[in-house]
Formats: sequence, C-alpha cells, structure tokens
Amino acid sequence: MITAIVLAAGRATRMGRQKLLLPYGESTVVRESVRRVLDASVDEVIIVVGGPDADAIASEVAAPNVRVALNPDPDLGLGGSLRAGMEALHERTRAVIVALGDQPTVPSIVSTALWETWTDTHRPIVVARYNGVRGNPVLFAASVFDELREVQGDVGARDVIARDPERVAYVDWPIDPPRDIDTPEDYQELHGPLPPDPAGRADAPGPTRGDRPG
Repeated sequence: MITAIVLAAGRATRMGRQKLLLPYGESTVVRESVRRVLDASVDEVIIVVGGPDADAIASEVAAPNVRVALNPDPDLGLGGSLRAGMEALHERTRAVIVALGDQPTVPSIVSTALWETWTDTHRPIVVARYNGVRGNPVLFAASVFDELREVQGDVGARDVIARDPERVAYVDWPIDPPRDIDTPEDYQELHGPLPPDPAGRADAPGPTRGDRPG
C-alpha cells in the first residue's frame, strides 16, 4: 500500500488569509494539490490539517480515498504535521509520498516516478529533483518510518534525507521547481489576481511557518 501524506496545516500568515482555499482554475489550491497526488495512483491520501481552518480544508478535499489527520499545534512547525500523518498510516503501508498542500502545479507523473524508482532501485528514500535542485514530493519506504516519527521542529525530513546519501535515489526533471503559493505575489504569478477576501482581511505579508518536508 502506498499512501500520500499532504501537509496542509500551515497558518498562511504571509498570504493574509487561508491560501489553501483560494481558487485555482476550476478548483482550489489544496484540492488541486491533492488531485494531482491521487492521479499518481496512490492508494490513499492522508491530509494533515490544523488551526482555525482545519475543518474547511478537510471538507474541501473530502473523498472516499482521502483521510484527515489533525496536527493539534501547527505553530510548533511541520515536524508535528509529519508525525500526525505518520501516526494515521495503516499498518500495511509500504511507502509514503510526502507532498505539500500549497503546490498545485506538481505534475502527477512526478509522484508516479517516485514509487516506480523505489520499486526499481529499492532505495528507501526517493527525492524529486528539478534542474538539479532538490524539491518535493519525497518518497519514504517503511524502513524509514521510525525516523520520520521522531522529526521535531520546523526542518521537516531534511535530516532524515541527509543522514545517509547511499540510501537516497533521485528522479530528475528538466523543469523549474514547482512554486509554493506563500504570498499574494506567488498566487498572482501562478494564477492571476486575488479574489476579494470574504473575511475582509488585508493581504499583508507576515512571518509564517509553512509545512515543508524537505
């Protein structure tokens, strides 16, 4: 069983509103991000949510093959989100693909190539690399799960990936790394003008901790 964990518990303070619920094409940012992972023929998606918009984000991606895990304190960093996703796994899960809820442009073929490369190479970690730059998503086999459950703070799984280069395989793509949608400028460049905020909040940038697995 191959499961995708989509990290979607960030508070999006740099956007000034919940970025994951913004329109994206005929969908929303988070729904499109999840759809692209599902199209990679994973068995299920676990979406990790947290904070005041947790219920709205969970409702946005509700589907039979999507389950929700709650990060009770997203302000402590993405390590908590990763652990929440890991704790929600079925015991028969053989590998996880960790993806981001604010990257709706990642081609589905990238996630497919990750698990195909894992099957071919038997390396327990497979990383997407774009024009030589390491990016997301990342696949982790079951032999690495205990290490992921111990991740703390806001650095994600970078230390797990870097711990032993011999166990890492890369899938190279001759394209620029997919953009995170963190700020109004990011959204405008990828999609177009921001729609009016129904809450009446200004789109002012500020400090944030986003969900970044690697």
